[in-house]
Amino acid sequence: MKELGESRAWLERLGFTVTDEELWIEALTHGSMGASRDYQRLEFLGDRVLGLAIAEWLYRREDASEGELAQRLNALVSRATCAAIAQEIGLPEHVRLGRQARDDGAHTSDNVLGDVLEALLGANFLESSFSATREIVHDLWEEAVSGHAGRSKHPKSALQEWAAGNRRKPPEYEVIDRSGPDHAAKFTVRVSVHKVGEVEGTGSSKQDAETEAARLFMERFG
Repeated sequence: MKELGESRAWLERLGFTVTDEELWIEALTHGSMGASRDYQRLEFLGDRVLGLAIAEWLYRREDASEGELAQRLNALVSRATCAAIAQEIGLPEHVRLGRQARDDGAHTSDNVLGDVLEALLGANFLESSFSATREIVHDLWEEAVSGHAGRSKHPKSALQEWAAGNRRKPPEYEVIDRSGPDHAAKFTVRVSVHKVGEVEGTGSSKQDAETEAARLFMERFG
């Protein structure tokens, strides 16, 4: 764990505006430190700031359908993407953890790294502005946005990632109807995500119906 002065210099090199030191300590502090405030509230805010920054970026950058934009957004703000970027910029060395949590490897946990990175974005939003924080997002996410994250993914895979990225239970598929002769069968499948909604899709096989249901779900809720 780096000294506070080293963490401040590191943050400023990345473009963050560090004025209220207590705010930035909070953003870097894990609950295992036993401090009165940890990164969770700032992560709540930063998650929304990141989502808006990426959504606006994709809207202006790509001429894609709503479903395609949602698929890209969910991949780019996923825990895995946030954690990978956190690793690239050297965040693990600056997370403030209790000894046991660090010994247990919490400083390399995707959940912890993703949350702390979002907390830093939340802190910068409070310290500076959305536009300034958006510029940081553009710098840190440029490679990911320019790459293939969330592109041409199978609808069922996209829905699975969307549910995980939004901390929902995995989607559940249920065949609710089968009609027609064997050579021209028609299946209807319902896909549901707990506390989000459900959608029905049809196809000439169970697999096709599941795929269509997942695609329609992403268009409606993604």
